[in-house]
Amino acid sequence: MKIHPLKSFSALGILVMVLLGLTTTVTQAATVSVEAPDFTLKSRSGDNLRLSEERGNIVIVNFWASWCGPCREELPEFEALYQSYADMGVTVYAVNVDDQSEKANKLLEDISVSFPVLYDPNGEVSELYDVSAMPTTVMIDRNGVARLMHKGYKSGDEAKYEEALHRLLRE
Repeated sequence: MKIHPLKSFSALGILVMVLLGLTTTVTQAATVSVEAPDFTLKSRSGDNLRLSEERGNIVIVNFWASWCGPCREELPEFEALYQSYADMGVTVYAVNVDDQSEKANKLLEDISVSFPVLYDPNGEVSELYDVSAMPTTVMIDRNGVARLMHKGYKSGDEAKYEEALHRLLRE
């Protein structure tokens, strides 16, 4: 049985991860061009959402956790992007990796988002996408190809996302 790496950490373990920089404000982006693995996850609304059903749209998949400080800063930036580009066929899937959805829901009481929030409590989708830092963002083009992998977040990274969106919208 494979144990999700985030499930095995106590509060002390999470503190150690933060101190070691596994949740970081230093960012690393890579241009990629690989078929995005399909997945289906339960959403905050209770519906199951499937990535492949978004073919024809640009999808930003953001992996985040309630205990991640940079994630908390980044969610409102994704809301702004979503509000600006949703009419152009851009959506955001915010994939929460907490072991219990209640942790995400508690945080979302303070940070309002209108895009779909999905739950990956067992880490299966996070593993498919080789998520090794919080937050991790993957930008997927209209054909279902992952084109950008961005690990971490610092203020201003949203400009990189917007630049990448503009390129994909022109294709």
